[in-house]
Amino acid sequence: MIRTLAGGVAVLATLAVSAAAQAADPADWSAVLDEARGQTVYWNAWGGSNTVNDYIAWVGQEVQDRYGVTVEHVKLSDTAEAVSRVVAERAAGKDAGGAVDLIWINGENFAAMKEQGLLFGPWAEQVPNWQFVDPAENAAVTADFTIPTDGLEAPWGMAQIVFYHDTARVAEPPRSMPALLEWASANPGRFAFPQPPDFVGSTFLKQALLELAPDPAVLGRPVDEAAYAAATAPLWTFLDALTPNLWRGGQAYPQNGPRLLQLMADGEIDIALSFDPNEASNAIANGELQDSVRTYVLDGGTIGNASFVAIPYNANAAAGAMVVADFLMSPEAQARKQDPAVWGSGTILSMARLSAEDRALFDGIELGVATLSPAELGASLPEPHPSWMVRLEQDWIARFGVSE
Repeated sequence: MIRTLAGGVAVLATLAVSAAAQAADPADWSAVLDEARGQTVYWNAWGGSNTVNDYIAWVGQEVQDRYGVTVEHVKLSDTAEAVSRVVAERAAGKDAGGAVDLIWINGENFAAMKEQGLLFGPWAEQVPNWQFVDPAENAAVTADFTIPTDGLEAPWGMAQIVFYHDTARVAEPPRSMPALLEWASANPGRFAFPQPPDFVGSTFLKQALLELAPDPAVLGRPVDEAAYAAATAPLWTFLDALTPNLWRGGQAYPQNGPRLLQLMADGEIDIALSFDPNEASNAIANGELQDSVRTYVLDGGTIGNASFVAIPYNANAAAGAMVVADFLMSPEAQARKQDPAVWGSGTILSMARLSAEDRALFDGIELGVATLSPAELGASLPEPHPSWMVRLEQDWIARFGVSE
């Protein structure tokens, strides 16, 4: 069948003829459960955090005990690794029995797989626990970086950029990009962000772009040269001034969020950022950060989005993957994930759609010492179209990229 996807490109979608599509029909959930029993799901997901890895291990144990599905966490440093594997399998004609069953995916990786017809589905809005999700309340659960999900991926967490600072050294942190530049100039070497294309590092670029662009509305549309040049000119001016005042004078960058947190723990920097609003609280509780660290957001708000899982078109265990994804959306799994003692990721569920018993799971969660309340966190800003992230990463690497 022909389907028009992201960017208006018509592609031949192999979903209808793939073994995965033929084998697992989410409309017949009892059949999905029967088929899933005994399957092994190779879940390709970022493996750079013990918190994340421990949660995925718990999920694996639960779905094994409840549904007879085995989960193997294929730990990635970059989601593009899994996407490249699926692309290579398509090129080799391997349209069934693929090596990747489930991917933790977002942004340009989802857009690319959707455009190329590399995703199984639609399925996400037909699984049982979707009943607890309300897209009218939270539009982020059905749009990934402005790209409609169309049931091709299922949300499993909410995230928002936060900054954290050591109050023992910075009593009043800067709450805008111009203020951050002024502070960094007065305190050289005391701020850092991960090196793009690390996701947090790239999101810092987008956060700055949203604040500094003359017309932020253009960021919601696919990038074009004229709009890109006008929108990014203030960003490059900002970064030209900021970079010499970064940690190590911008001659080296932490490679990821955990390394950034370590710099804060070691007292090498005073301000950092994370896509996990509970990261500082978790690190304090684990003895990784000093208890003088606190979290804050910028006055104009910060970028937020939903995290998703998707199933490749040629997955070997599509039924098992759907069972795992459905469990991830269950009130039990969502409440555990939101607990700062476990992870602290925001829920994608609507409290209004839960029973009193299930709401109590969330009401009993205690926020960490450095975690902002929902009111303090505020409404999140929308992600730009994924094409902007691709261009920003390319241009940043050309201008500022280094090897640590």
